[in-house]
Amino acid sequence: MYLLWALFYLVFSFRSQLPWASCDNPWNTANCMGLQIMNSSSPNVTANTTSAATEFWERRVLGMSAGIEELGSVRWDLALCLLVCWVFCYFSIWKSIKSSGKVAYFTATFPYVMLLILLIRGLTLPGAFEGIYFYLYPNLKGLANLEVWIEAGSQIYFSYSVSAGTVIALGSYNKYNNNCYRDCFWFCLLNSATSFVAGFVVFSVLGFMAQKQGVSVDNVAESGPGLAFIVYPQATAMMPLPQFWTVCFFLMLILLSVDTHFVEVESFITSVRDMFPKLFYKRGRHEIFVLLICVFFFLTHLILVTEGGIYIFELFDYYACTRACHYFMSLSMCLAVAWSFGADHMIDIIENMVGQRPFVFFKLCWKYIIPLLSVISFILYLVDFTHLKFNNSYVYPDWAYVLGWIMTFSSLVMVPLWAAGQMFLTSGTFRQVSVQRSLL
Repeated sequence: MYLLWALFYLVFSFRSQLPWASCDNPWNTANCMGLQIMNSSSPNVTANTTSAATEFWERRVLGMSAGIEELGSVRWDLALCLLVCWVFCYFSIWKSIKSSGKVAYFTATFPYVMLLILLIRGLTLPGAFEGIYFYLYPNLKGLANLEVWIEAGSQIYFSYSVSAGTVIALGSYNKYNNNCYRDCFWFCLLNSATSFVAGFVVFSVLGFMAQKQGVSVDNVAESGPGLAFIVYPQATAMMPLPQFWTVCFFLMLILLSVDTHFVEVESFITSVRDMFPKLFYKRGRHEIFVLLICVFFFLTHLILVTEGGIYIFELFDYYACTRACHYFMSLSMCLAVAWSFGADHMIDIIENMVGQRPFVFFKLCWKYIIPLLSVISFILYLVDFTHLKFNNSYVYPDWAYVLGWIMTFSSLVMVPLWAAGQMFLTSGTFRQVSVQRSLL
């Protein structure tokens, strides 16, 4: 969804007047607040006013309905962007890793050019260092909050695609003797360094925006879609040459999102193809299968570009992609690898592949540290769980919460059910079956 929203914004970024910078548009209301009165001390600002960027996001882009009960009609401009995204995805992966690997050379490297441009611009803005200070200065009271660490752990799972299977599926294309030990180190280092630098890009601009409005940085900072599609576009509209900086930002966001998009689809297709290899022996079957998958997901995603689609998106994001799934999957993977397959056996295989034996700390992590932390985090998540509220105000109907929990447990239950089925259908002792299924 971030990809098609960013594409939509990119198209509007080429206008002579950015539509989220003024209140002279058909979708604006009488309570709209343009950039000329963004200062919080202005007498025109009241509790009922909304920024032009917020109205563009909610009324023009999303066309938000009153709630999930009112799906409304399909937003055909968003549907067209969705179609473009899936067409690009298809032609990126239709030849499997041969095509997706070539596309990744551009989509994975060019965003760093955009990131560098935005970083230089952000650091030269007035108020930038107030934002950077807010970004770097530790809040000791916040660090004492256990929930902060749980959220940080969940972000690591998401950022590194841990327990999602994406890295495993793509890693299966490597040669047997590929130094995965080295690749993992550089992958983690590059990922963390990119996130750290991106923080400077974001918070330098937030500091600039806070100075413009005469408020503190924490009053303009948001999380989720609000940061990318309300706060940051509003900040770039305040800069000289706003179209250029807006294009740079959304072009970077598109390239980062499209990379994640086709990689996740490729990992799903790889998993299916590995489970049923005989179906893909004949020439052309892979391309047809990829086409069917892309068409299917395009059609199912149309519900997300309706007037009530944002409510479904938030529900899915909150329940189907929860911390509970990350923690449970990581626990299951550690149990399968370290205890069923055997941590020593895994270390022997890695040594045979890369020519060096992994440090013993990895064995301790697989067997004890990660499972223990996953169980503790999973329990704390359930204890501290609160139901989703859209924008901290809209309360979903009860059936939506039930649907959310069904999405959560559909992922959790599938692991033990599949394991029990394989144990039942395969002959031999529990240990023999575990090793046999792991080798497959």
